[in-house]
Amino acid sequence: MEQIVQHMQSGVTEVLKAPTPVSSRHSLLISTTCSLISAGTERMLVGFGKASYLDKARQQPEKVKMVLEKVATDGLMTTIEAVRSKLAQPLPLGYCNVGVVAEVGTDVDSFKVGDRVVSNGPHADVVKVAKNLCARIPDGVDDESAAFVVVASIGLQGIRLAQPTLGEAFVVTGAGLIGLLTVQLLRAQGCRVLAVDFDDTKLALARQFGAQTCNPGAGEDPVAAGLAFSRGQGVDGVIITASTASSDPVTQAARMSRKRGRIVLVGVTGLELNRADFYEKELSFQVSCSYGPGRYDPLYEEKGQDYPLGFVRWTEQRNFEAVLDMLASGQLDVKPLITHRFAFEDAPKAYEALTADKAGLGMLLIYRSAAEQRMTRRVTLNAAAAFSPQRPVMGFIGAGNYASRMLIPAFKAAGAQFHTIVTAGGINGVIHGEKAGFAEASTDLNALLENSAINTVAIVTRHDTHARFVAQALRAGKHVFVEKPLAIDKEGLAAVHAEFDATQTRTSGRGTQVMVGFNRRFSPQVQKMKSLLDAVKEPKSFIMTMNAGAIPANHWTQDASVGGGRIIGEACHFIDLMRYLAGHPIVSVQARRMGDSPGVLITEDKASITLGFADGSFGTILYFANGAASFPKERVEVFTAGRVLQLDNFRKLKGYGWPGFNTMNLWKQDKGQQACAAAFLQAIERGTPAIAPDEIFEVARVTIEVADILRAQ
Repeated sequence: MEQIVQHMQSGVTEVLKAPTPVSSRHSLLISTTCSLISAGTERMLVGFGKASYLDKARQQPEKVKMVLEKVATDGLMTTIEAVRSKLAQPLPLGYCNVGVVAEVGTDVDSFKVGDRVVSNGPHADVVKVAKNLCARIPDGVDDESAAFVVVASIGLQGIRLAQPTLGEAFVVTGAGLIGLLTVQLLRAQGCRVLAVDFDDTKLALARQFGAQTCNPGAGEDPVAAGLAFSRGQGVDGVIITASTASSDPVTQAARMSRKRGRIVLVGVTGLELNRADFYEKELSFQVSCSYGPGRYDPLYEEKGQDYPLGFVRWTEQRNFEAVLDMLASGQLDVKPLITHRFAFEDAPKAYEALTADKAGLGMLLIYRSAAEQRMTRRVTLNAAAAFSPQRPVMGFIGAGNYASRMLIPAFKAAGAQFHTIVTAGGINGVIHGEKAGFAEASTDLNALLENSAINTVAIVTRHDTHARFVAQALRAGKHVFVEKPLAIDKEGLAAVHAEFDATQTRTSGRGTQVMVGFNRRFSPQVQKMKSLLDAVKEPKSFIMTMNAGAIPANHWTQDASVGGGRIIGEACHFIDLMRYLAGHPIVSVQARRMGDSPGVLITEDKASITLGFADGSFGTILYFANGAASFPKERVEVFTAGRVLQLDNFRKLKGYGWPGFNTMNLWKQDKGQQACAAAFLQAIERGTPAIAPDEIFEVARVTIEVADILRAQ
């Protein structure tokens, strides 16, 4: 498979070779024949990538605020590393794809192999797309015309929100690709249309499609033109498809509208609104969200749950189908919008033309390679790689943000030998695998597990896969490092425990290592705390505060069946840390979540957890998602024998009443990721665990028990 990506740090547009994605239950694999470059959106992304750091900051002031907050809590160097890592993540380009179905998932019954379809897949010769984001192409519609369906659906959704009726007067501000498609769709609904743009070439096309036009660049006044066009009554509606930092399009729309007119923003503009312009006319203003209902709803887009037609007539998919019907009937004509055609292999030239030719509209990429050549599950990244079987040879499963930014660099710094990196989509594996020095990237998990050259596996995937992947890796005889949690439910934990016990039996208690990524116990300041506390024979009292910050309730980490919830997925770190510092088994568990309150969304991520230990120690974990971002994110306090230790954000450690110890401060945050990776590799070579297996399973059991207590309240 080959795919186009935009490097946001350097501005370079590149075609990358990657393993073919793996189809899932609700998705299709599509072999691409044609895709459309979205001139507005992709020109903006390419321009952002080529901008300086200062210009990037100016374009995203809300992100600058987040960066400054992170500096205050995590320190300058940690923040700089995080920003650089984020900008180093290449962005897949494109969302207007046409091709032929190559594979279907087990829960897909509305498509079959060989169907011609449109989808919102990226610019790649093979794409993986959820079934609700695809539509079958009628026989009378050619591939090049079908490539305009998704971008036309953006305009169509704006029209649906504006609710035009036969004979109404509408203005389309911005006669780019979406604007010209919107003009035609409005005309098909029996509306009179005025198109406003600064480009005479685009306005000529608008006139060809039956619109009247106004060019402010030629001295024409859009407000006056709109009032004249509406015969002095004011236009019924305005659809803004322009992309500009100026607020003029919204202001002009309000001033040319009739009383109770409708304004819908499809494009991107400034939003400095004058209340009087809207108040006196009781105008409606609405922002349109992409292709229609279902957008950004994971149940619809990822899990394939459609909305009932009787209640939601037009969804993303049904909007695609409506545009295809318009193309089939001839009511929508996209041929005049095609300005460029490029072979997919020449994509960098296409993006040079995109930035150089502002008049470019419909820029098509044509895919001519043989479909069978595209379907490869493995890509060599370093053919010269050699491995010593006496040391850990690693395969990585997953290359998301945490894996690429933290874990892979940590294992690399610890001297790991990287063999294969496996991802579901393929492209992330190539990007991060090449950077880290992996020998190959793959989407074939079974091949990794069956490869005898790989003796160690790191699992950094979504939480619901951890238990299954750990059990598979153990069964294959691999050492396993799994990013927390080990499992999200009792059944998964029991399965892992059983497989681990079977492995120990097969190896007579020697060999196979299992470790969860509880890195905080390996941080230098926690190691110092541990050395101080071990010298105290009295029980300890702990207070651990996690100012975790809010995450939307529909985020995958909040889904008990996928992420396990934030207690299982995140608070487990501090259950392990308290268990480590206490140095004794957990003998009692109590928990309390925030009570239900009218008007406040209550989730389990606002809770206290109290643990008792066999030596009489006890401690409380305060996990809060409702605190201020400027407050330290993680604070650990220990009270014992007339002394106190306080650790803030793994940067500042202070001792009160400790003979010979006062402070231990770091220039940058160190949560122990590198030391954790090094400890795991050393454990494999020594044959002794870095974390005792009994502790790993104890912490996993207690964490699940805590979540069960909170959910029962």
